Amino acid sequence: MILGDSFTVGSGPVRAWDAYAALAARELGWQPVIAGASGTGYVNPGRVRRTFRQSFLRELSWRPEPDLLLISGGRNDRRIGAGRIRAAAVDLLELARRTWPDTRIAVIGPIWMTEAPGWAYRVRDAVATATDEAGVPFLDPLEPRGGRWGRGTVLPDRVHPTATGHARLAGWMTATLREYGIEPRG
Repeated sequence: MILGDSFTVGSGPVRAWDAYAALAARELGWQPVIAGASGTGYVNPGRVRRTFRQSFLRELSWRPEPDLLLISGGRNDRRIGAGRIRAAAVDLLELARRTWPDTRIAVIGPIWMTEAPGWAYRVRDAVATATDEAGVPFLDPLEPRGGRWGRGTVLPDRVHPTATGHARLAGWMTATLREYGIEPRG
């Protein structure tokens, strides 16, 4: 299962089944359950009026325990203080552990298709601190690329990935999950 924002659930011309989460799941041979909504974050409820925690409760927590839960995002929490982001991320990770004690959990930091602004690193560091406290792997899409995914990877809104961008994100995610030894259970 993967919980996230518009990058995860798809946006604009890129639908959920062509977003990086679905592409990576297909590459890894996983059956994905993708949850979340555009504009949401650990603290920011976005237009749908629900945070990642609330999306977890509404869309995922009632389902059977999965092998893996990925939480991806933080970009939409840009106007939130680092302490609040960290606390909300810790709370969500603790909730997920209580709900599914045997599920592997990993967190993907905020994603930028272009050079990330300075505040992106503040958000990234708050989420990374939370994952460190919770003892779960943190996958950082800002490093070592520095947020640059190449030509043709960002939509005209200069934020969201194109189909090419999603394919590159999926390749990065697949390789990074394998580096961490997060593969389907046999």
